[in-house]
Amino acid sequence: MPELPEVETVRRGLAPTMEQARLERLETRRPDLRFPLPDQFSERVSGRTIIGLGRRAKYLLIDLDDGMTIIAHLGMSGSFRIEEAGPAEIPGDFHHPRSKDEKHDHVLFHLTKGDRSLRVIYNDPRRFGFMHLWTRSDLDLYPAFAGLGPEPTGNLLDAEYLAARFRDRIQPLKGMLLDQTVIAGLGNIYVCEALWRSGLSPKRKAGTLVTKAGKPKPELMALTVAIREVIADAIAAGGSSLRDHIQTDGSLGYFQHSFSVYDRETEPCRREGCGGIVSRLVQSGRSTFFCETCQK
Repeated sequence: MPELPEVETVRRGLAPTMEQARLERLETRRPDLRFPLPDQFSERVSGRTIIGLGRRAKYLLIDLDDGMTIIAHLGMSGSFRIEEAGPAEIPGDFHHPRSKDEKHDHVLFHLTKGDRSLRVIYNDPRRFGFMHLWTRSDLDLYPAFAGLGPEPTGNLLDAEYLAARFRDRIQPLKGMLLDQTVIAGLGNIYVCEALWRSGLSPKRKAGTLVTKAGKPKPELMALTVAIREVIADAIAAGGSSLRDHIQTDGSLGYFQHSFSVYDRETEPCRREGCGGIVSRLVQSGRSTFFCETCQK
């Protein structure tokens, strides 16, 4: 499913259209996605102004002017596209090109912004995505947000924080980094990439990166920097196009072309002077890609 950089790409793509727009009408073409849509969803949000778009981990947050927030998750195949209002057969009426089969258009945001009429359309062929409506002041009580760790892009994530979480832990690094209570939104692809960048084995015990006094070792400092950098690079590149992910303008992301280790099993390691071969192993049901030669 889309990882944090992909969701952030979607947020940035939607923000210029949706922020400060009036949601004239929410059109739902089915009663459910992965879960039932909120009771009286259309009635409760139609007529509101969208005051901002945010993100928590892999969730998109659409903030309304009445203190409510639409929480949206893209699932495996969800995407948004933006259209100008008007006859669909006129190519110039599209703010961004169509990106999906219309039979999978499930939720439509009919918007006005200034003198423009637009539609933001949620399309989801597999219907693994979902939308909930929650009071913004109580977002921390939303079940999926309870206990989430800091964002990998935020200032709360540093080597001292990870040292406190890793101290005396015998779990492999890969599993600890995928734990959403440790770091929110960090997924399988970018964990593999961050471990490769920092030269650390996914099988290494997390506690070995912390001194007896509880301080981060240099390896943990390097890992912290690698996590931040790999996420920043992915966001800058526009996200990956694994599976069905698309950007809001209908184009595929391209960060997958820059993967150094993910999905490169049997290929030569890209680290200069290494000479190793990328291996794959399964950890907790997830594929891990790494180089046994240079990742220790």
